[in-house]
Amino acid sequence: MQRDKAELLRSIAIDRAAVPVSSGGGGRGLALGLGAGVAVVAIAAAVAWSTGLFNRPGGGDPPQAAATPALAASTGLTQPVSASPVAQVRGGSLIASGYVVARRVATVSADITGRVQEVMVQEGMLVQKGQVLATLDDVLARNDLDLARARQASAEAAVVANQADLVDAEKTLERTRALTGNHFSSEADLIKADSRAASLRAQLVKSKADVNAARVTVAYDTEMVNRHLVRAPFTGVVTEKNAQPGEIISPLSSGGFTRTGVCTLVDMDSLEFEVEVNEANIARVRPGQKVEATLDAYPDWKVPASVLAIIPTASREKATIKVRVAIAAKDPRILPNMAAKVTFLDDQKGG
Repeated sequence: MQRDKAELLRSIAIDRAAVPVSSGGGGRGLALGLGAGVAVVAIAAAVAWSTGLFNRPGGGDPPQAAATPALAASTGLTQPVSASPVAQVRGGSLIASGYVVARRVATVSADITGRVQEVMVQEGMLVQKGQVLATLDDVLARNDLDLARARQASAEAAVVANQADLVDAEKTLERTRALTGNHFSSEADLIKADSRAASLRAQLVKSKADVNAARVTVAYDTEMVNRHLVRAPFTGVVTEKNAQPGEIISPLSSGGFTRTGVCTLVDMDSLEFEVEVNEANIARVRPGQKVEATLDAYPDWKVPASVLAIIPTASREKATIKVRVAIAAKDPRILPNMAAKVTFLDDQKGG
């Protein structure tokens, strides 16, 4: 073994006589010779180390160093290069982007066309259900209501008069019937008294019907007056004010300068996240799954939430499916149309 190593060293020894020295410059020839000598020594050291000529302190085995392709070609080594193990990458949590949306949002308008008389709200104001938001010019409607009430009063008075006349006519009929039975009155008088009583009964029925019709008209005109008051359909916050006093508003869009609404009302208790999930990952989403949402406005705030529903349709253009995410606890910092990112948690993370 030692003899073989000695022969190997002699085979790679430097022959100084073979190193050419340039006659034109001794320094340049010396530099070339030293460079060649260093290269040979480096190769010899690598061969000696790989073959175990120089053992590590303590007598251990030589390290299994991987030879570079150039060194392997120059030394004839064929030891394979060892590959480092690749780390296993576990699938991360599913993240989707979306926005804060309100399930209850309405452009509040009047049921009729009219001129705005007063607007009682401003942007950012909290209003309660049934609160008056604006009033329209109701002069004509109130005149119609007053006329209907007058007709109702006239019909009710006619009922009272007909009832009194009917009472008198029935008493007259009874007397006439008694006198006719005693031959103190003619048959013609009895027929006349009976006809008058029947006519008053019919008039009483008509006058009562007139009262009912007048009451219906009053109720209708009262509703028309109330429709000149624009009320909040639910409790919410005014986000936009769309009309000013003097403008014409209408429930139907007619173009021009006609407004279709007084304000936009948002129910802050109906806020939720709406995100779009790639259809290739929708199998990882299920109703009731715990999620963590992060608003772009508050990147360090984790909003607890859960999957409310998966919209059963996909987008052809984007290959995504919409997912509704319910917010666990309402917070005034969460506002409609805020951008958000939702992280869907697995069972271990979601608890």
